[in-house]
Amino acid sequence: MILLTGFEPFGGESTNPSWQAAQRAAELLRAQGREAVAVEVPCVFGRSIEVLEAALGQVEPEIVLCIGQAGGRERISLERVAINVDDARIPDNAGRRPIDEPVVAAGPAAYFSTLPIKACRETVAGLGIPVEVSQTAGTYVCNHLFYGLMDLLEGRQGTRGGFVHVPFSSEQGAAHGQPGIAVEAMATALAAIATTTAETALDLRITAGAEH
Repeated sequence: MILLTGFEPFGGESTNPSWQAAQRAAELLRAQGREAVAVEVPCVFGRSIEVLEAALGQVEPEIVLCIGQAGGRERISLERVAINVDDARIPDNAGRRPIDEPVVAAGPAAYFSTLPIKACRETVAGLGIPVEVSQTAGTYVCNHLFYGLMDLLEGRQGTRGGFVHVPFSSEQGAAHGQPGIAVEAMATALAAIATTTAETALDLRITAGAEH
């Protein structure tokens, strides 16, 4: 079973391509004969992890892809690491704005994704879709959920998970004068990431680092 999550709209947007792409990716995966389900999570500190935890209990997935929007980025970003800090530049959808607070009190400083991020990058790049390995998921609700996911999966045998950021949709990008990717292309990439994860036991050892 593959679980995909996407966020509700935030920051004044009327849509969130992470949720649109998650739903479509689940459809694509089911068409391939794989079990997949998509769940929308609130863009709210704390509550987003609670919804994710409930979904994990109901679905019992082997693979979890949490997806969020990173408006302004040009590529689909496979996130490498989640850090244990909430530092919100803007309030979440419930008006919460934590500053320098841990996601999990007494939790480790960081968790790494357990997706084969480099193999996934190569697969998506082979489809002609812009993609990268990212070294930061930010300090907003996306990183919060990513860290929460990895904390929930810690010690849980047989389940791999991680976080993927998608840019603005093509329509949003045009409206904001920013880069954008069609939701269908995002969904194709997400389905490829899920299938690559299912079929890859050991990640590729190739460079995907950054100088800054």
